[in-house]
Amino acid sequence: MAIYYAFPSIAIKNWILIISSIIFYAWGEPIWVLLLLASATLDYCNGLWIEKYRNTWKAKLGIVSTLGFNLGCLAIFKYSGFVVDNINALTNLNIAQPSFALPLGISFYVFMSISYTLDVWYGRVQAQRNFGSFLVYIANFHHLVAGPVIRYGHIAKETMERRVRWMDFHAGITRFSRGLFKKVFIANTAGALAEPLLQQDPATATVLGAWIGVMFYTLQIYFDFSGYSDMALGLGRMFGFRYHENFRHPYIAKSITDFWRRWHISLSSFFKDYVYIPLGGNRYRQVRNIMIVWMLTGFWHGASWNFVLWGLYFGILLLIEKFFLAKILKASPAIFQHIYALFFIVVGWAIFYFTDLTQLLQHLQIMFGLTNAPLSSYKEISILQSNIYWIAFALLACIPIHRKMQNILAAKCSSSTVVATDMMQSVIYLVISIALLVGSTYNPFIYFRF
Repeated sequence: MAIYYAFPSIAIKNWILIISSIIFYAWGEPIWVLLLLASATLDYCNGLWIEKYRNTWKAKLGIVSTLGFNLGCLAIFKYSGFVVDNINALTNLNIAQPSFALPLGISFYVFMSISYTLDVWYGRVQAQRNFGSFLVYIANFHHLVAGPVIRYGHIAKETMERRVRWMDFHAGITRFSRGLFKKVFIANTAGALAEPLLQQDPATATVLGAWIGVMFYTLQIYFDFSGYSDMALGLGRMFGFRYHENFRHPYIAKSITDFWRRWHISLSSFFKDYVYIPLGGNRYRQVRNIMIVWMLTGFWHGASWNFVLWGLYFGILLLIEKFFLAKILKASPAIFQHIYALFFIVVGWAIFYFTDLTQLLQHLQIMFGLTNAPLSSYKEISILQSNIYWIAFALLACIPIHRKMQNILAAKCSSSTVVATDMMQSVIYLVISIALLVGSTYNPFIYFRF
């Protein structure tokens, strides 16, 4: 960052970011950084090609090569093992599993490259002629490993011209520190509580234990992913980029439709704009289009049948809401709407968690009292009692209480007081986060499947 701000030229700043990002990526993926650069180079060239030969058959070659290369990379690196497993299971063959690891962040940067090329094809954006400006869009370390899926049109101007004021930098630090705190203090704690309950022997499990295990995981996955998104948005702001929001308090949703307008917004908008609408959207075979989109959404999250089931589960719920429940929900009390949405969201996270379908079925049977498992035991009661203050804090953090407090503070106090309060809050978040990271070896990266 010091080197970045030492140079006034935006071109030099871009290359400082690019080189730093490549070093950052190569630290974890010394070989597959070449795949990232290959994808970026191909799509940069394809954008120029499509713009040059727009409205001719030659332009289609750019789209075909972008989709073929990027989706081919996903198929080989992310799904080849899944395909081999299923072929072996169906045919009793013993085909060897692919030995390569999944390149970091491939699901994110592949979708970013595809969205750029398609936007050029549809005429939504002009092709970027400066390779450095394009590469800073694809390879920026802020969002490289855990998203969100940035759209080129949202930051096209900032790749070539950006200015950071003190308040932008201050807002970036505040957002980054809050995201780190959410990941380390809430998500990691929730994961440590959820794992033993979700992985316990079904013979010793209880109904309460099965439910609170999934509920802890519900907190973990939200604060983990939204924490990474906050860190990406905060870092971007410090370097002059304004990325769009990726989460808007999804657990206050009043329906499943509302939930998916608030959860992982960048992915939902990608599938809407590049899959759902081209298939026909609401105009042509809407039910088919919704189910295809949600099957693909599930499959994007991981190469396992439970993710496909998870996607179809939400697709079916959305169809039920659209055609049957929407008016009933709207006429119901708000508390009922929240309970309805949270119930199906929590059950959905159980499907998401268990990649083994046998384990998933056993856990769901225990949750719904379809086994001889007891209702509860001293262990679960003890876990709840000993973590009651942390649970209360985590639940409060799911609602927009922080934003409301900021608005009240801004209305009643001077701007200098607001800034001082934010700075103090950031320092507290950072100190607690660093202390927890230093003092604990438990720091799960639950998005390794991406």
